[in-house]
Amino acid sequence: MAEMVAQGKTPDILFWVGCAGSFDERAQKITRDICKILQYVGMSYAVLGTEESCTGDPAKRTGNEFLFQMQAMMNIEVLNGYDVKKIVTGCPHCFNTIKNEYPGLGGNYEVIHHSQLIQQLIDEGKLKAEGGESFKGRRITYHDPCYLGRGNDVYEAPRRSLEILDADLVEMKRCKSNGLCCGAGGGQMFKEPEPGKKDINIERMEDILQSQAKVVAAACPFCMTMLSDGVKNSEKEGEIQVLDIAEITARANGL
Repeated sequence: MAEMVAQGKTPDILFWVGCAGSFDERAQKITRDICKILQYVGMSYAVLGTEESCTGDPAKRTGNEFLFQMQAMMNIEVLNGYDVKKIVTGCPHCFNTIKNEYPGLGGNYEVIHHSQLIQQLIDEGKLKAEGGESFKGRRITYHDPCYLGRGNDVYEAPRRSLEILDADLVEMKRCKSNGLCCGAGGGQMFKEPEPGKKDINIERMEDILQSQAKVVAAACPFCMTMLSDGVKNSEKEGEIQVLDIAEITARANGL
């Protein structure tokens, strides 16, 4: 971002990479595919790099409001310093926090999730499914991330981005507003699961198995981790793929 500003350039959009997208090896692949999509459609974008810090979502969800506000204010100072107007995120947790909780601290931006951006680009004819033969006829189901779906009522954009594929799209019995959490939200990603009959991602895996899907589309790096672990603990390991919407879109467009 700093380099673009120094050159007098203004990007169309800021890509907020997020902690998972920066440091988690699996999520880094999603980050790269989001960048491939942005480059493919000719959209000018920037990232903050080392100037980007955690949004503060884990701190807030686990009850440390002071730490959250400290992290948020540092980010807002950087974003406002660059006069950022529009942000795309690869994580629903970052999306929810910047969109809904930063305004109260002085951070007012247009924030969209990458599935929304992909859906917009499809509607504009900039993304197609010419290279989507790998998904042709395959049974695909979509898992609703809590902070994208119930938290922000974003249900249709991810599904519409899958509709251009020549695939068999199916819904799990618990979906949309009745969807089942993967088990990572609210800071649970960073601690042991609560006592119970079974881990929640194993229970979600049972929904996936009932759908008979061969591909599970995700839209959150936390969900990606939990769903992938669920697949590894099932008898269908090796038969079911867990892919992010961005990965599916990149492959469908031959990127």
